[in-house]
Amino acid sequence: MRQTRLELVNERISDLAMNRKFSVSVEKEVLIFSAAHFITLGESECESLHGHNYRVACRVAGGLDPNSCVVDFIWLKNELLKITAKLDHRVLLPTEHPIIDVGVTNQEVSVQFQDRRWVFPERDVAFLPVDNTTAERIAEFIGERLLERLKTISGIKLDRLSVGVDENEGQWAWCEFPADGSE
Repeated sequence: MRQTRLELVNERISDLAMNRKFSVSVEKEVLIFSAAHFITLGESECESLHGHNYRVACRVAGGLDPNSCVVDFIWLKNELLKITAKLDHRVLLPTEHPIIDVGVTNQEVSVQFQDRRWVFPERDVAFLPVDNTTAERIAEFIGERLLERLKTISGIKLDRLSVGVDENEGQWAWCEFPADGSE
């Protein structure tokens, strides 16, 4: 059976794409969230509660889909917006920290580190399943959620996902994920 011109072109594009690596990145002005946090350094040092206007960027590497795209830019931006909206104007608290005690009672969150104690309204807190709310762990948190969503897209050929979080205009932390979730 004879191939149509479109089938020949698509076959040629597919052959070319097999020998090339592709990626898309998104770093938009709207991918900013404001949040408060503190981190611990060792077992005895704890920063004061402070805030940042975090910026988020990501890169998705993989093969081309039938539309010659790695992933749609608009979809990627919108998914990142959904994830970061849940962090915006919140206090970021680690739930896996070995020393910080986090408890919820009557819609209040109490946090204890040695002799220091904080209390926040529960609605103002984002609980992160991390050991410390560093920019690296925040990038990991965002990336894990984005990776879950990317794996639901039919036809995507994901090789690697990289998510970056900038906490202070040029202080970026990055987390990279291989497509299969292994390291």
